[in-house]
Amino acid sequence: MTDTLSLRRSFPAASALSRWHAPDGWEHRRFDWAAESPCGRLLFQTGRADVIEKYLEVFAHLVARGWSITAFDWRGQGGSGRLLADPHVGHGGNFSILVEDLRAFWAGWRVEDAAGELPHILLGHSMGGHLALRAVVEGAVDPDALILVAPMLGLRLPTGALLGAGIIGLMNALGRAERGIWEAKQGPGHHTRQRNLTHDVERFEDEGYWYTQQPELALGPPSWGWLASALRSIRALNRDPRLDQMKVRTLMLIAEADRLVDPRAAIGIAKRIGARVECFGPEAAHELLREVDPVRLRALAAIDAFLDGVAA
Repeated sequence: MTDTLSLRRSFPAASALSRWHAPDGWEHRRFDWAAESPCGRLLFQTGRADVIEKYLEVFAHLVARGWSITAFDWRGQGGSGRLLADPHVGHGGNFSILVEDLRAFWAGWRVEDAAGELPHILLGHSMGGHLALRAVVEGAVDPDALILVAPMLGLRLPTGALLGAGIIGLMNALGRAERGIWEAKQGPGHHTRQRNLTHDVERFEDEGYWYTQQPELALGPPSWGWLASALRSIRALNRDPRLDQMKVRTLMLIAEADRLVDPRAAIGIAKRIGARVECFGPEAAHELLREVDPVRLRALAAIDAFLDGVAA
């Protein structure tokens, strides 16, 4: 595994970072890596508090298989403009704004393929998976295929769903919407965070490496407002009648032992949209694409087989 360290901790020479501005002027950080002879284009969207850097190894795999990769950091995190004066609190007052960012970016990205002959794929991990599916259901994007990796289609709240929703509502009612749900220095310990994300200690430490190089990329706890927004968006997606009419070919990868998002909710929605499903057991945590090799390679193999079918 260590032989991939340089791949995971440096940007490839053929890639490029740039800035993209949403229609309201909000600045986002963008990443592009074109395949030499592309068989298609793939927009990769990360989860809450994620950064582009964490997925360089995945991008290298996909580019080697002929997929040109683009990604951007969501509004409020990574190298994009933050939403609060405290840059370490992950806020999000309304997920609809994020969907609109994706809508605008997708429209511009699609027309960059002048010939318009290549398939265009949308891949979303965790929060990115939720937003990707919501954008498809709402007609904000029109991918040829959709890949959802450990999608946030339900939250795993420590107190349970009902009590947790009540606490979140109360904290917002008390005016704490822009406060982190914990103090950054008092949050989950290093071991707990690693256990929640991946069994692969070395890949987990890649995140710390990048934050040491660029401390401004790091993001701490979500705000109470973010949690309220996430629950509202999840409920709205579940109740949207357009969900059951969605026809986009979809692959969903689910970690059944996920401690962060609810795998049962994902399985339920997968059935509603007719998605192809690949489930992982206790050997896998939330970040399937950054797991130990047996899990990671199986996840990539499922994605490869799905994309081969799309490209064909």
